[in-house]
Amino acid sequence: KVVNEKGSHTDSLLTLDWTKKFNCLMPSNTMDQKRRLRILMVSDFFYPNFGGVENHIYLLSQCLLKLGHKVVVMTHAYGNRSGVRYMTGGLKVYYIPWKPFLMQNTLPTFYGTLPIVRTILVREKISLVHGHQAFSTLCHEALMHARTMGYKVVFTDHSLYGFSDVGSIHMNKVLQFTLADVNQAICVSHTSKENTVLRSGLPPEKVFMIPNAVDTAMFTPAPEKLSRDEIIIVVISRLVYRKGADLLVEVIPEVCRLYPNVRFIVGGDGPKRVRLEEMREKHSLQDRVEMLGAVPHAQVRSVLITGHIFLNSSLTEAFCIAILEAASCGLLTVSTRVGGVPEVLPDDMIVLAEPVPSDMVQAVKKAIDILPNIDPQAMHLRLKQLYSWHDVARRTEVVYDRALTCSEENLLPRLSRYLTCGAWAGKLFCLVMIIDFLLWHLLQLWQPSEDIDAAPDCKFNLHIIC
Repeated sequence: KVVNEKGSHTDSLLTLDWTKKFNCLMPSNTMDQKRRLRILMVSDFFYPNFGGVENHIYLLSQCLLKLGHKVVVMTHAYGNRSGVRYMTGGLKVYYIPWKPFLMQNTLPTFYGTLPIVRTILVREKISLVHGHQAFSTLCHEALMHARTMGYKVVFTDHSLYGFSDVGSIHMNKVLQFTLADVNQAICVSHTSKENTVLRSGLPPEKVFMIPNAVDTAMFTPAPEKLSRDEIIIVVISRLVYRKGADLLVEVIPEVCRLYPNVRFIVGGDGPKRVRLEEMREKHSLQDRVEMLGAVPHAQVRSVLITGHIFLNSSLTEAFCIAILEAASCGLLTVSTRVGGVPEVLPDDMIVLAEPVPSDMVQAVKKAIDILPNIDPQAMHLRLKQLYSWHDVARRTEVVYDRALTCSEENLLPRLSRYLTCGAWAGKLFCLVMIIDFLLWHLLQLWQPSEDIDAAPDCKFNLHIIC
C-alpha cells in the first residue's frame, strides 16, 4: 500500500535522495541476510474503528510483512469482535476482552493486562514491542510490561498536546513515565518531535521523525478534469472543536456571500454538526451546503473527486493525513497553519492561513484564483513520488535496529531513570515498576514460559502494493 512522507518540501526531496542512495548501497539479498523480526503493535485504536492511527498501524504492518517480518497487533475488543482474527497478508490481531471506557480507550488497570500481554509476547516469540498513540491506555500498559520482561520497545506519538490545561498536564506526566524507559521513539513531524521532547523530557537523539503516509493507489484523481463553472469546496472531518468546526460556521457563509458559484460538501459527524446545520438554516444555504454525515473511509475518495478545493480548519494537528488524501485526488488544499501541517505539502499545493475566520476567507479567495493552474494528475504523480509506505517501513526498520542494539539492563538502572521524573512522581513510578517486576516473577512461578505453547507461523500469499 502507500505511505506519506515529509517534513517540508525540501526534506522530502532529501528523503528521496537518501532512499535512492540507500537502495543502491544495499545488496539485493540484504533482506535475506537480515534476521526476521517479530513485532507486536499495540494500541487501543485499530480496525474496525477508523482514523489516522488505525490506518497507520495497518498500512505499516502490511509493508513490514512484505519485508519479511512477522507482525502481530494487540488491541481491545470492539463489540462482538473479540479473540484472534487474521487480516490481509496474514496480519494477526489479538482483540483482547477489554471493553472501551472513554473515547475508545480501555480503563487503566496498571497490572490487569500483565498476564495476557505476557502470554502474547511469549506465545508469538516477540522480539520488539511497538506502541502507538499517547492517549492509548493499552499502549502505556503494554510498554511498561514489556520493559519489565526485558523486551525492547518503540513508541510512536501521533498527536500534539498542550502544557497548561489539566488534561494535558496529566497526560504529559503519564507520557514522561512511559518514555523514561523506551529504547527509541518516533514522531510523525518535526513539530510533533519538538512537542514530544518537551513534554516527556526524552533525549532528542532517541526520537526519530518518520511521517505518516497516504495510499496513492486508492486516492486517485477523477478521470476527467472537473468544470470550474461551479467551484466545489470539500470538507471531510470529525465535527469537533479540535478540528475547527466552529471556524467553519464563520467561514462558510462569508465565502458563499463573496462567490455565488461556490458550493460546499461537508462530510463527517460529531457534536458540532448541530452548529453547522443551524448556520445553514440561518443563512438559507440549504442548496449550497450539503451535509453528508459520517463518510466511511472506503467512500472518502468518491467524495473528494467531486470537488476542486479541500478545506481543513483544524486547530491542532501533528500531521493531518486528510490533506494528503485530498492532494492525492488532485484537490488544492486550504488549511490552517497549525502544528505539523506546514511540513506536509509543497507551497504550490496548499494555501495556509491563520486559524481565524477572516484569514481563512482570504486563503479560500487565493485558492480560487490559482485554481486554473492546478493539474490534478500532475499533483497525484508528485504525491506518489514523495510519499511511499514502503519507504516509511524501511525507515522504521532502522529505528527497530537501533532499539535492538540497546544494551540489556536490569531493574536498578531503569529505576534511576524513573526517579528523575519528579520529586514525588519519580518515587511513585519506581514503586509501580517494582510491583510490576514482582508480579511478573510470580507469574513466572505460577506458569513458566516453557509451559506456554508457541503459536505456529502461518504462511500467506502477500498481495500488497508498496
